[in-house]
Amino acid sequence: MDSGLENVVAAETVLSDVDGQNGRLVIRGWPVEMLAASMAFEDAAHLLWDGFFEDLPDVAQLGARLGAAREEVFRIAGQLPDGLDAVGFLRAGWALLPDDESLDAAIRLAAAGPVLTAAAVRRSRGEAAIRPDRDLSQSADFLRMLNGVVPGQAEARALDAYLVTVCDHGLNASTFAARVVASTRAGLVSAGVAGISALKGPLHGGAPGPVLDMIDAIGTPENAEAWIDGALARGERLMGFGHRVYRVRDPRADALKAAVARLPGTSGRVGFAEQIEKAVLGRLATKYPQRRLETNVEFYTALLLEALGLPREAFTATFACGRILGWTAHAREQIGEGRLVRPRSVYRGPVPVAA
Repeated sequence: MDSGLENVVAAETVLSDVDGQNGRLVIRGWPVEMLAASMAFEDAAHLLWDGFFEDLPDVAQLGARLGAAREEVFRIAGQLPDGLDAVGFLRAGWALLPDDESLDAAIRLAAAGPVLTAAAVRRSRGEAAIRPDRDLSQSADFLRMLNGVVPGQAEARALDAYLVTVCDHGLNASTFAARVVASTRAGLVSAGVAGISALKGPLHGGAPGPVLDMIDAIGTPENAEAWIDGALARGERLMGFGHRVYRVRDPRADALKAAVARLPGTSGRVGFAEQIEKAVLGRLATKYPQRRLETNVEFYTALLLEALGLPREAFTATFACGRILGWTAHAREQIGEGRLVRPRSVYRGPVPVAA
């Protein structure tokens, strides 16, 4: 028995390959670094959905349909109750969408992500939600609905880089949950809701915000080593370092570091983060010489989303806005398998005594 399922092969996929030993992530034949540098959200959606929907249009038409769907789903934001955090708001909004296995369902899910996440942030600030603009790209409209102004090309491109970088990552917990639900033929919305329900757990998608908490607590470069030593002595986890799969540096970390470094006005924050990163890696190598604890995707994710004006409490929902592409593609791939996921368990309870 393998209780964590690390050594269990549960699916064959054409979507992504995670090579943890060599620090490589390939998404449909593309190294993640190339995807982050060259693709917009709409391109990534087409790349992941290609072959799973017979009626998939070209990238330009797909972008137009995403824009129209953002306007269509905006009404849902006004139907949701107060008191929900960003993930709860997004999950509840997704649950109200028509649930089937069609391209329309996948498009509505993807389109609703930024609409609902931006509305959740604005409601938490006591501000009204902003209607989508179908003529903007997905990333540009996300930032406009969040901040109230049309972003510059650099900002929209940086968000594209993030959403593309996190769009798929093998058979992680949330993707596996989405595939299990899809195997029951429950629909893509149900699969997406399953995915975000797994993602909200702190062991999966909840760590980018605490990276900023750590950076803020350190305060200055001079405090870094003493703060890190204290945290390690207390047995605390250093956020943004170590990964369940990668035994070397997470390739997504460098892709996002490059993206945030291209944003104007970020050089000081990035430089400080680099000093902290260097100090942490040195301390971890000394304390755990038999383990490879390297920088993961969360470290530079936190800096990028902060620079774009996203509050820390919305980081996990924003992650879901990118990963929904992978969840829906995996769901369709699982549906094509035509097989209900039904693993076995080993019973360790009491056994009835024969009369």
